[in-house]
Amino acid sequence: MVLALLALPLLWDAGGWDMALAQHMGGPAGFALKSNWWLTHVLHDAARQLAWAVGLLLCLAVAWPVGPLRRLPFARRLQLALSGLLATGVVALVKSGSHTSCPWDLAAFGGVARYQSHWQGWLHSDGGAGRCFPAGHASAGFAYVAGWFALRRDLPRLAAVWLALAVAAGLVLGLAQQLRGAHFMSHTLWTAWICAAVGWAVDAAFAHLRMDLQGAAA
Repeated sequence: MVLALLALPLLWDAGGWDMALAQHMGGPAGFALKSNWWLTHVLHDAARQLAWAVGLLLCLAVAWPVGPLRRLPFARRLQLALSGLLATGVVALVKSGSHTSCPWDLAAFGGVARYQSHWQGWLHSDGGAGRCFPAGHASAGFAYVAGWFALRRDLPRLAAVWLALAVAAGLVLGLAQQLRGAHFMSHTLWTAWICAAVGWAVDAAFAHLRMDLQGAAA
């Protein structure tokens, strides 16, 4: 599944649609919605605080589960909390090493940087501030996609709802940042894939650990 999802950001990149979409939202004078109150204070600041609050609650639920999480084994609760934190951390790590600048930094939108593919951003600077790929804010929603892997076996119905909410939140947050000129759509799509890949990798690691423990017990 994770490999199949990789096709979406790759096809978007191959189509070169980032600038075409961004030009519908901004122009030489910049992005009209860059400082929009709802986008900055609600869908950025408040949404980020809510995401961290949920992450904290999941960490607490490892030891003190509530509601349906009481039906989840300890290892799965640990996986649920850990996978989201790791997904956010991996996105932040990748972002810190990229020279790709945000749309609002580009000359086409009133900035100074030149447009280049985020793939080139690993090789040289575009003349801007950089550190804009992938989309860090969208990971506040997409990071919880990783939790689907922890829930799907023991709580399949909750897992389906969890996945839908995480994807919806990530897309809304990613689109909000795109409207402000903070990211291209490819940044959001790659964040979604990275978070899913981290969830899959953590799930595989926990499965391997359980097999080792069962083998040792036998």
